[in-house]
Amino acid sequence: MITKFVHGLHVIIGTIFLTISLGRLIANHFTDAHHLNFELAIMYWHFVDIVWLLLFIIFYYWGS
Repeated sequence: MITKFVHGLHVIIGTIFLTISLGRLIANHFTDAHHLNFELAIMYWHFVDIVWLLLFIIFYYWGS
Protein backbone atom coordinates (compact mmCIF):
# COMPACT_ATOMS: atom_id res chain seq x y z
CA MET A 1 0.00 0.00 0.00
CA ILE A 2 2.74 2.46 0.92
CA THR A 3 4.66 1.73 -2.29
CA LYS A 4 1.67 2.75 -4.41
CA PHE A 5 1.34 5.96 -2.39
CA VAL A 6 5.05 6.78 -2.79
CA HIS A 7 4.94 6.00 -6.50
CA GLY A 8 1.83 8.13 -6.95
CA LEU A 9 3.40 10.97 -4.99
CA HIS A 10 6.49 10.95 -7.22
CA VAL A 11 4.36 10.94 -10.36
CA ILE A 12 2.20 13.82 -9.07
CA ILE A 13 5.26 15.90 -8.10
CA GLY A 14 6.92 15.25 -11.45
CA THR A 15 3.73 16.08 -13.36
CA ILE A 16 3.34 19.35 -11.47
CA PHE A 17 6.98 20.17 -12.20
CA LEU A 18 6.47 19.52 -15.93
CA THR A 19 3.16 21.41 -16.03
CA ILE A 20 4.73 24.49 -14.46
CA SER A 21 7.64 24.24 -16.88
CA LEU A 22 5.27 23.96 -19.83
CA GLY A 23 3.28 26.98 -18.67
CA ARG A 24 6.45 29.03 -18.28
CA LEU A 25 7.67 27.85 -21.70
CA ILE A 26 4.39 28.91 -23.34
CA ALA A 27 4.59 32.27 -21.54
CA ASN A 28 8.16 32.65 -22.83
CA HIS A 29 9.66 33.01 -19.34
CA PHE A 30 12.80 31.02 -20.07
CA THR A 31 15.99 32.64 -21.31
CA ASP A 32 19.53 31.35 -21.80
CA ALA A 33 20.42 32.51 -18.29
CA HIS A 34 17.08 31.94 -16.52
CA HIS A 35 15.78 28.37 -16.85
CA LEU A 36 16.36 26.81 -13.43
CA ASN A 37 12.81 25.43 -13.13
CA PHE A 38 13.23 23.43 -16.32
CA GLU A 39 16.66 22.12 -15.29
CA LEU A 40 15.32 21.06 -11.88
CA ALA A 41 12.45 19.19 -13.54
CA ILE A 42 14.95 17.35 -15.72
CA MET A 43 17.17 16.52 -12.74
CA TYR A 44 14.14 15.32 -10.73
CA TRP A 45 13.12 12.83 -13.43
CA HIS A 46 16.71 11.61 -13.83
CA PHE A 47 16.86 11.08 -10.07
CA VAL A 48 13.61 9.07 -10.20
CA ASP A 49 15.00 7.02 -13.11
CA ILE A 50 18.21 6.21 -11.25
CA VAL A 51 16.39 5.27 -8.04
CA TRP A 52 13.99 3.05 -10.00
CA LEU A 53 16.88 1.34 -11.76
CA LEU A 54 18.72 0.70 -8.47
CA LEU A 55 15.57 -0.63 -6.79
CA PHE A 56 14.88 -2.88 -9.76
CA ILE A 57 18.39 -4.32 -9.65
CA ILE A 58 18.36 -4.81 -5.88
CA PHE A 59 14.87 -6.26 -5.40
CA TYR A 60 14.05 -8.00 -8.66
CA TYR A 61 17.40 -9.10 -10.05
CA TRP A 62 19.33 -9.95 -6.87
CA GLY A 63 16.20 -10.95 -4.94
CA SER A 64 15.21 -13.75 -7.31
